[in-house]
Amino acid sequence: MTDVLRLLARPDKWYLGSGDGVLWAPPFPRWLDAPGFWDEAHLYQYAVQPAFTLSFLVEGRSLTSRCRRRRWNPAELSIEYDLGPLRGSEVRSAPRGGLRSAWKIRNTTRRTVSLDVVAWTAVDGESLAPSDVAVRRDGLQFTRDIADRLGHRARLTARLAMTPAAASSAAIRSESSTTSLPPQFDLTPFWDRWSPGGSLGNVRHLDGINPRGLVFLGLQRRFRISPGRRVELAVDMTLAFGPRPTAKALRTSRFALRTPAQDWHDFFAAVPSFHCSDPYLERHWWYRWYGLRLNGITPGAPNYRHPTVCEGIGYFHVPISYSAPGQMRELRWLAEPEWARGVLRTFLDHQKPDGSFHGRIYADHLEGTDFYHADWGGALLALDAVHPDPAFQAEVYPGLARYAGWLLETRDPEGSGMFDVLDQYETGQEYMSRYQAVDSEADRHGWENRIRLKGIDITVYAYRLFRALEAVAATTAPSDVARWTAAADRTGHACREQMWDAETGMFFDVDPVTGTRTGVKAAACFYPYATDLTTPEHLAGFGRHLFNPREFWTPYPVPSSSADDPRFQADAEWKGKRHNCPWNGRVWPMTNSHVGDALARVVRTYRPDWAPRLGHFLRRYFRMMTDAGRPDRPNCFEHYHPITGKASRYRGIDDYQHSWINDLIVSQVLGVLPHGPTGVTVHPLRLGVTRATLDGLPVAGHRLRVAVEGNRFRVAVDGRAAGKGRVGEAVTIDF
Repeated sequence: MTDVLRLLARPDKWYLGSGDGVLWAPPFPRWLDAPGFWDEAHLYQYAVQPAFTLSFLVEGRSLTSRCRRRRWNPAELSIEYDLGPLRGSEVRSAPRGGLRSAWKIRNTTRRTVSLDVVAWTAVDGESLAPSDVAVRRDGLQFTRDIADRLGHRARLTARLAMTPAAASSAAIRSESSTTSLPPQFDLTPFWDRWSPGGSLGNVRHLDGINPRGLVFLGLQRRFRISPGRRVELAVDMTLAFGPRPTAKALRTSRFALRTPAQDWHDFFAAVPSFHCSDPYLERHWWYRWYGLRLNGITPGAPNYRHPTVCEGIGYFHVPISYSAPGQMRELRWLAEPEWARGVLRTFLDHQKPDGSFHGRIYADHLEGTDFYHADWGGALLALDAVHPDPAFQAEVYPGLARYAGWLLETRDPEGSGMFDVLDQYETGQEYMSRYQAVDSEADRHGWENRIRLKGIDITVYAYRLFRALEAVAATTAPSDVARWTAAADRTGHACREQMWDAETGMFFDVDPVTGTRTGVKAAACFYPYATDLTTPEHLAGFGRHLFNPREFWTPYPVPSSSADDPRFQADAEWKGKRHNCPWNGRVWPMTNSHVGDALARVVRTYRPDWAPRLGHFLRRYFRMMTDAGRPDRPNCFEHYHPITGKASRYRGIDDYQHSWINDLIVSQVLGVLPHGPTGVTVHPLRLGVTRATLDGLPVAGHRLRVAVEGNRFRVAVDGRAAGKGRVGEAVTIDF
């Protein structure tokens, strides 16, 4: 079995998490090489900064820590230090519910050393009262107010503990001239009071004439280290919501039966195993599963009754509707479907009274949420094809039907079959010519619903939703079938007749005021090709535009806007200013996921001779998402440069779950196309992959093994040979 932790190990990363809402992934860490976790951590969408650090003192002198080497894998960050005359090795990890810093410190001198270790933190003094700090048997517990980026406040309870147990502790309120205190012991009030005995004095000085400033909280223990010997210790901080969290929520990792490394090994062992002659594909497979678990959420917070996935790190560490369907497509390839289903259930749990969905589901509130259009219907059918379950269909049907009704009533009140975009943000694709075509001020509006554009992408989403509801209603609500059939037919007709421009050979958005097509070429214009909306008459335009290097076939395809768009800018600029999320020329993994599916469907249905072009697209896609083209350095930033392939590092947002990667590997490289309980078609394409094996893939309660070797492939179901064929040909297997 692949040792995935070793496979993904590298020296340039630091993100840590266990998929439970506690995350340490500071985008631009200032104190990465300082002991402990001084850079920001997150509890769901709430930033916690700082967490804690460790200071080391010998004979009252604070030792300087100097990083000698750093190494990361998904389970831990290992750092080797010079600590004055001593040598230390730290292993940082994020066990469930908290953060851990575990140490081995060796005395390299010829004399016995008395080493004092102080674990400490500093929190905003106005966020807690004297009664919020308590000394516990295993350390200090404190409750404080925290705020998210919208200003919503919550109560956080943290526990700082040391193993072996601390000998002394202190909690001291202090006026401070800075809110970004460096992790230096000589800046703390502990330093002022330090005595030769090393104790923190077990003091609690938490009064004062006002609460402004910082509260310093610390634990201390002395170790005697003989020459050539070492000591081991660990410091844990657990984080939980509420003034009185459950004992389980505050259980430190010291009492956990499994280490983060064991948990990660178990997770990867449950994932289908993939080996490939292309190291980029193979490495991305495992890296993507790491990213999904890193940003995963287990049930526990007030608004998370089901397992789900956040879109990314930082303030993206919440479930977001635009990315949720892509996550469902990825997670369907796990043996158990509950995680994929939980992504949808989380949004249905909080469906608005009018039937629409919140754009974000915050852990403990729904204030200030936005809205995104998303491909819920396509994701539901994709999930059901792998894990068919009439009970789940019946469960989610009413909510999705209400959402579809909301779309029909509010986004197509005239019954045109095309659906309105009301601001540039709700498509997830802001700052591009699409919106300027109907409102020259579209880029200056916020979430104000001040434009109207019949969007090709959201019209495709609506079409897939209606077809999905039509299929589900056949067994769940037969009387509704005609409604959804009519809605899908009307939308399909509008897409082909009104959004298709035969002269240009491309689908376009439509201006609802004039009824004319905008003529703006965007990658979203290829979305219909991933569905049955397209026919042979649409193929010439598809190839002419997609494969044109002056439009979309850039060195790293495909840019979100055509390269001949007057507002095209490869350097992430919009009107002379670099933006965080520009869609006027950058390559977005989300768009590439859609286009990859579209091109694959065209290859399978009409143009098998285009398979090498799909292979080129996928190779460039996967190589783009690496550091300097290195297969051992995969990444997933928000967007990339279409000419150089450089990532949006200025955003600091890596491991962004905004697309689908592994689903492309399963569906296109291995060609696994499940039919639900009846069987599966395996149709690998001629992409230039000479060898690939995918084992343990679940489909309708069965386990598949697909092996490609040269021009041949073989399929086994539940350990028995079930089919074989030539690459480029389809083999259908009945269960």
